[in-house]
Amino acid sequence: MKITYDSSVDAAYIEFKSAKEVTTIRLTEDVAIDLGANEEVIGIEILNASKHLSLDKKEPYIILEKLKAKVA
Repeated sequence: MKITYDSSVDAAYIEFKSAKEVTTIRLTEDVAIDLGANEEVIGIEILNASKHLSLDKKEPYIILEKLKAKVA
């Protein structure tokens, strides 16, 4: 899993796995889900992320519980 945040556009993306082709389903104006083959969830896009995720745009952070982190 990979989580990215772009403060210049205030967008977050949670990628569960990579896929060459996805179908995007927009749940709200700010939230979309990318589906791959067999309708498996590939990723979630969140626009206006600082509002929806209570992020500090200058210093966003996440808390990982019971997970190991790999720095890319």
